[in-house]
Amino acid sequence: MERVKVFRPSSFSTAEIRRIAGEADTEYTIIYTRPSNLRFVQFGMERMVQIADDTAAAMVYSDRFDGGEPAPVIDYQEGSLRDDFDFGGVQMYRSSVLKEAVAGMDADYQFAGLYDLRLRVSRLGKLFHINEFLYYELEGDDRDSGDKIFDYVNPRNREVQIEMEKACTAHLKAIGGYLEPVFKDVDLTEGEFGYEASVVIPCKNRVRTIGDAIRSALNQKTDFKYNVIVVDDNSTDGTVDVIKSFLGDPKLVYIAQDSSYHAIGGNWNAALHHPECGRFALQLDSDDLYSDENTVQKFVDAFREQNCAMVVGTYRITDFALNTIPPGVIDHREWTLENGRNNALRINGLGAPRGFYTPLLRKLNFPVTKYGEDYAVGLRVSREYRIGRIYDVMYNCRRWDDNSDHGLSIEKTNANNLYKDRLRTIELTARIAANTANKSGI
Repeated sequence: MERVKVFRPSSFSTAEIRRIAGEADTEYTIIYTRPSNLRFVQFGMERMVQIADDTAAAMVYSDRFDGGEPAPVIDYQEGSLRDDFDFGGVQMYRSSVLKEAVAGMDADYQFAGLYDLRLRVSRLGKLFHINEFLYYELEGDDRDSGDKIFDYVNPRNREVQIEMEKACTAHLKAIGGYLEPVFKDVDLTEGEFGYEASVVIPCKNRVRTIGDAIRSALNQKTDFKYNVIVVDDNSTDGTVDVIKSFLGDPKLVYIAQDSSYHAIGGNWNAALHHPECGRFALQLDSDDLYSDENTVQKFVDAFREQNCAMVVGTYRITDFALNTIPPGVIDHREWTLENGRNNALRINGLGAPRGFYTPLLRKLNFPVTKYGEDYAVGLRVSREYRIGRIYDVMYNCRRWDDNSDHGLSIEKTNANNLYKDRLRTIELTARIAANTANKSGI
């Protein structure tokens, strides 16, 4: 088609993106990002051009077929800052906007050139999703959804992630969403608590693992009083019987939810607002284990030493039998005091296990949802408060067939990503507003 030129970049470097912009001599430029063969459906490219004309979009992208299977993508929004946002292989740019964006590039990236381009183009115009299947390609990554989610913390990708963080930080500064490393103090003496800490275990239908989780929590050694709050959300598989078998231990608090909708976020809220919840509420998922008997003590020590409202630890990926499996230890070293809360808008998670200062969380609460509830809270806390870090392995995260992110359909994966993008949009909007108010002296 005379109005479109297609490029297959040899890399995603800034130099390669500049080369493409220099050779873009048609009205529209397609950058095809996959190594697979590209084949448009009949009049598919023409349809892309037609919609780009009608919407005046800076870039358009569409649903496609992966081989012969439908592979839809999701709408782009202001919070779609993930560097792994799935546009499909075809990104069709208005060449004039492409050239303008490239002209402003002031950093030379080896890996983040295309990401930098996309962010810059998003500041110049719309990135428009066409809800039509317009081409065929073969997805090169056929791993399970539960494996792909760890790519951004794989140590082998560290150099790539550093560049992506730089590009995202520059974008946040350009749109007024960047936060300086200045934090509100938190008063860790607020309120009266009978327990210094509570291990919170939300669960539903985890008969195979809940006993291990409870034992791990009850066997902690501390120099303060703590308890374990297990919140069961109407299990039907025998989980309740396992929980009740531990009721002889005075440290165990059992909350049985009513039949209304709670999800993980609602179960956390039930624990946080329980009168026996401790000053610090510490996460333990119902199919995971603390790494040793000192985890609760390390959490509380970190709160005190780092004067923070939330603490994020380090975990190890294991199989069900607790053998370490790739990528191994996940330490989230991309979370730095200087830039962690900005980089949090780019990545899809904040690490685990997590601990929260109860008085603050009782004001914020968790969203009542079964996915992304902890990410939402982490973003909100980080807007104002320091998040502490522990780099010792505190948690064994077991990967097995019943994990909530195992074997997800593309529709479910898209729904999860759309929700987290929405959380980022909400948070980014609030940060931009706060920065604007601060500059205006409001």
